[in-house]
Amino acid sequence: MRPQRWAPSRGQSVVELALVLPLFLMVLIGIISLGIGVFYQQQVTNAAREAARYASIHSATARCPVVGQHDPNPPIPPTYSRCDRPQDGWPDMTAAGRGAIFGLDAADVRLTPCWSGYVKDGNTPPNGIDYMPPGDYVIVPLTPPVPVTDSTYMPCRIGGVDPAVSADSLGCAGGLSRSDTASSASEGQGRIVANQVTVYACTVWNPPMAGFLLIPDQVTLRAVVTEPIERQQ
Repeated sequence: MRPQRWAPSRGQSVVELALVLPLFLMVLIGIISLGIGVFYQQQVTNAAREAARYASIHSATARCPVVGQHDPNPPIPPTYSRCDRPQDGWPDMTAAGRGAIFGLDAADVRLTPCWSGYVKDGNTPPNGIDYMPPGDYVIVPLTPPVPVTDSTYMPCRIGGVDPAVSADSLGCAGGLSRSDTASSASEGQGRIVANQVTVYACTVWNPPMAGFLLIPDQVTLRAVVTEPIERQQ
């Protein structure tokens, strides 16, 4: 009696390959796409950080300050000028932020700054801006220092929200509305103020093979960085 021989089941291997290969490819491409997305997110964060740093050190006392809606209150004579302006899209600040991007089309990254600070109670911007935070002292000639108790911190707004708190609700369309509550000054009439600049950076990324991976065709990458305003000589 001859032993029974089993012929190789080629059809079974093809079926197993057809079942396993799509899952393997989905996992592999998903890992690659996730890595690309994380890398791009880092680049957007770098752009926001460099732009915020540039706006911080190019304050109202710089030769070419980055400015928002409001001028310093009180004024800073005689060197102040509205140099890097919102009407022009902050070309210098934008160039500094986009210059930190690698591997991503820098022209697709939008950068929007806004300025926040303390406002004297009972006032709304631009009245009472660039005020001192509570706990500091106003130096009045020939009298003891007067403690500040009448100021409130007011965050700036981009797209109607505080970008440092709820940037996830912001899109990446051009012309986002802005509302500043301070200028780019770090001081005024000998007093130190606690103004800050916040930069919101975003871009729209199209993940490769999004339909195959069952993820959205477009993903908005966002970053928000806040820096204190620094005085320049």
